[in-house]
Amino acid sequence: MSLAHAEPNRLPWKEGSCPLMLAPMQGVTNRALRSLLIETVRPDLVFTEFMRVSGVSRKRLRKSDLRDIAAEQGGVPLVVQLVGYGVQPLVSAALLAQERGAVHINLNVGCPFGRMTTSPTGGALLQHPETLRELLPELRRVIQGSFSVKIRAGYDDPRQILGLLPLLEGSGVDFLVLHPRTVVQQYQGEADHGLTSEVVRATSLPVIANGDIRTAAGGHRLLQQTGAVGLMLGRGAIADPTLFQRLRNPDQPEPDKSERSRALRRYLHALIEGYAELFCGEKQVLDKLKKTLLWMDDPEWQPIFRKMKKARGLEQFRQLVDELV
Repeated sequence: MSLAHAEPNRLPWKEGSCPLMLAPMQGVTNRALRSLLIETVRPDLVFTEFMRVSGVSRKRLRKSDLRDIAAEQGGVPLVVQLVGYGVQPLVSAALLAQERGAVHINLNVGCPFGRMTTSPTGGALLQHPETLRELLPELRRVIQGSFSVKIRAGYDDPRQILGLLPLLEGSGVDFLVLHPRTVVQQYQGEADHGLTSEVVRATSLPVIANGDIRTAAGGHRLLQQTGAVGLMLGRGAIADPTLFQRLRNPDQPEPDKSERSRALRRYLHALIEGYAELFCGEKQVLDKLKKTLLWMDDPEWQPIFRKMKKARGLEQFRQLVDELV
């Protein structure tokens, strides 16, 4: 019997609204960055970085991940994302997350780097549909709140997703986050949102569009053309958090370079302070800041970003931030 839509009110956003979500990005969307964006631009949903599920029962999730688990953060629903392999490990991890307070749980079936591990995790699960056929109903059986899947279009076939829709619907998944690239593409080329439109037409599941959303105009166009119910912002939001505000206010113009530089200086200075509280020691804080810069690919700022990536201390990093004009 199909489990789909058994409890339509489980969705972690208001019915009829267009949720704008902060994407889970490993090594980047940590608790400090999420807090900063919640305080300044308030996404409708935030996701944890993916939590690696161990095959060893006594340490399913790392202690650092357990500390991150909650129903919400700063009043915003928090989705706990799991990545791993094996039905029993993932089911027991979902139960553990719920014991620790998780209400919304997401399965990562999209990370392109899971294919490089010893077991097929993340996007590599798309090579094992038989595992998904067993796993998804079992996760739905134990997850009491919302259960979502973040997925690539396919492993190497971009149309694989269309064949998986009956399984996703029948397993009782509450909503789908689609990044319309294949796993083997990683982040090359462009996200094919023509495929997003096809998926929306082919399924009754709410579909969240993800991939290459960099401007408010582009986001609004994507919603209109695909019929997706919401957007997930990743690299675009890390480079420019005010994108959330402009998506909510269609009449707000794109900022000029001066406005962007002021916003970027405030953002990076606040991030320095947040990272100093979360991480231990100047070196770790600096390393985390530099990792965040890797996702800021606006060509306007690349010369100064290259200098920041070479900074040898936080004081030098702060001085370079002040040079953003």
